[in-house]
Amino acid sequence: MDKITELIQRRRMHGLYLSRRCEDITELSHELLGLHCWFHRNVVFSALIRGAELAGWDNALTKTWIHHALHGVAPDDLPTLLAIHAGGWRWGEQYKEIADKVISLMEDGVYSRAEMRLIFADEYDRQTIDRALSPWGGVFCELARLGKVAFRDMTSRDFALIDAEPTQTRGEVLPDLFRRFLTAYGPATFADAAWFLGLGKEWKKDLSALDTEEYSRFEYNKKVYYYIDDSTNMDEIPELTLLSGFDPLIVSYTDRSAVISPEYKNAVIMKSGICLPTVAVNGQVAGLWNIKKGEPTAEFFTAQPKRIKDAAFDLVYGICRQTREYL
Repeated sequence: MDKITELIQRRRMHGLYLSRRCEDITELSHELLGLHCWFHRNVVFSALIRGAELAGWDNALTKTWIHHALHGVAPDDLPTLLAIHAGGWRWGEQYKEIADKVISLMEDGVYSRAEMRLIFADEYDRQTIDRALSPWGGVFCELARLGKVAFRDMTSRDFALIDAEPTQTRGEVLPDLFRRFLTAYGPATFADAAWFLGLGKEWKKDLSALDTEEYSRFEYNKKVYYYIDDSTNMDEIPELTLLSGFDPLIVSYTDRSAVISPEYKNAVIMKSGICLPTVAVNGQVAGLWNIKKGEPTAEFFTAQPKRIKDAAFDLVYGICRQTREYL
């Protein structure tokens, strides 16, 4: 790892609470602009790795779609985070009609897709129902974008009505969100911010319009990296770090070479897009860990000293022990 890459990784690990602790899971989600939860246990893993307490975690956060994936979100943040993609209904009138009926059913106490499928079976053809009530989102994803629904809690597959409709425009929230992004994720490029926030094709126009004079910057490999130089004393890169599945250190950047070597990428990120829990040695991914059938596992891609292997297993065992009452 060259000196500049080491600096990038050191700052990122500090910002992402991998070389320090954040004890409150709501604060952690706020600071990181949401915790990725394709699988809800990754939120638990991510929180424990970063020092957060888990008591009441499943109701402390709101599980919904932000950026371009499911996240556990600090509830007060939701209208602001949704404002990046604010706007009217985008799916066409037939699905708007179904969405209105979904809202009505939820007001009457029906919260699950399975029940709604049965109710809609006599009104719509199967293809329409499959698309509208898709397990990957369907109309619920659109309603979530509008701030009208979210999952009932972090572990539930059912939905609840919420009131988080954005009151600001993308232009109004983007300057503050870019600053918050750099605080946690910097040094980062415009392309990184656009990827993380799920900005559309006009992201260059949106981000180029920002006032960036307050941010420090440097050029590396023909890319401009922005960061906030607040003179905070940062810890060194830990020798050994567990990273959750879909850990922000891995999935939040367009260029992941600072944390994962190309030769190991396919072992970490599946063709389906699933990102596995990993073990980092000196800030770079060196192996995989997991909890399978209640038992901890840890394995490395290449030979490691016994103390590293033993320490990694001990960390995974600690995560395993702490999660038993929550997962």
